[in-house]
Amino acid sequence: MSGPIVVLDIGKTNAKLLLLNAAGSCLWSAERASPAQPAPDMAPLTRQLDVAGIEDWALATLATMPGREAVRAIVPIAHGAAMVLLDAAGTRLLAPDYEDPAFTQTQPAYRAQRPPFAETLSPALPAGLNLGAQIFFVQQRLPALFARTSRLLTYPQYWSWRFSGMAASEVTSLGCHTDLWAPQQGEYSRLVAAQGWEGLLAPLRPAATPLGRLRPALAASLGLPATCQVICGIHDSNASYLTYRIGRPPAAPFCVLSSGTWCVILASGAKLDGLDEAADMLANVDALGVPTATARFMGGREYAAIAETETPPTLAGLDEMLAAGAMALPGFALGGPFPGWAGRLLAADALSPPARAALASLYCALMADYILERLQGQGPVLVDGPFAANPLFPALLQALRPQSPVEARAARGGLAAAALWLAGSPPSPAPPVPPPPTLPQAHALRAHRTAWRASLSPRLMGADAT
Repeated sequence: MSGPIVVLDIGKTNAKLLLLNAAGSCLWSAERASPAQPAPDMAPLTRQLDVAGIEDWALATLATMPGREAVRAIVPIAHGAAMVLLDAAGTRLLAPDYEDPAFTQTQPAYRAQRPPFAETLSPALPAGLNLGAQIFFVQQRLPALFARTSRLLTYPQYWSWRFSGMAASEVTSLGCHTDLWAPQQGEYSRLVAAQGWEGLLAPLRPAATPLGRLRPALAASLGLPATCQVICGIHDSNASYLTYRIGRPPAAPFCVLSSGTWCVILASGAKLDGLDEAADMLANVDALGVPTATARFMGGREYAAIAETETPPTLAGLDEMLAAGAMALPGFALGGPFPGWAGRLLAADALSPPARAALASLYCALMADYILERLQGQGPVLVDGPFAANPLFPALLQALRPQSPVEARAARGGLAAAALWLAGSPPSPAPPVPPPPTLPQAHALRAHRTAWRASLSPRLMGADAT
């Protein structure tokens, strides 16, 4: 199919609009931050997603986008653990932020209700990272608002509804640590019926489903064609994964490291029976409905906490960091394989900015290496998102994992091929990429990993659970 498409890509930190041609090249783009907003009228909730701000920006930007008169489809992509509550008239009631500490208030009661890990392959997570915990909280603590709720829309599908007027649910968003989906059965978990939520969830549709044309009033006000189709949409990490799943032989294992605020690692072909709930391991459900072994950590947030600088890492900084004996021990953000651990920096105070950035890069590579080992991931590791643009990260990961080819694939997120596929266009084959450079510090890096793992061992054995 010819004609450009628009991708609305809403991450936890930034929102982007992309105009892609049929070959997947970006013709135009715009970006804004997507910070959480206070929720002053929703006590005891304190935070909410900036849906109104993103919507105002997206509509104003689309109305001036060059080439908008030829757009044939809009593809929404958005982060997980997010939903928007609508009333019967379609008025937006609430869009909670999963980092709101208020969710801890109902967590004990919720955990008594949630299905076992064996059913959902969704681990018990802090704050509102289990979407079911958010719904339960609103039901218990904001009962009047919940009584007005007619629809619970996962985040990508809120945007497809906003543009098309058609409400849908979709498995990549339902299947990412929500507690709402039983991935091996391909149906809602028992929690949904037990809590009476099934009638609030829209009909299930595949991610690639055209839900309908752009709302006529929006088409007229934005200057987009009345024939522009709105696609159901997809969870963002699953979009990255889909990019590399397309056209790959089903039996060929591979891993995708999708980076951003979260670093999500999906291991195609890895067994699900080895997933460890306590280590933030789970099954995501891909766009074709296949459960996929997954684990993650908040890589972008942890990198920023350790680096404390926007200066890029350098080889000289890496040498400085290793010579100083600096080390970063988990963790510095929510979630990840070491929940509840307080992060520690050793011998890092005197490091220069490039060395501090090298320390953050190495920490994230060590975390990714540990997670890949826990997942028993096989085949090439395809790095997608900001970590692919990091001057050291791909080479560091390759030095730590010489047995697995590491490929730095898409620095801005490999969403183009997935978006085109969802919009009905077969993407072009991905070009080969050169391997990351071999680091002269490879031996020292593997010795650092041995020391890093040894530092974790007492805590993993329960000697220090704080």
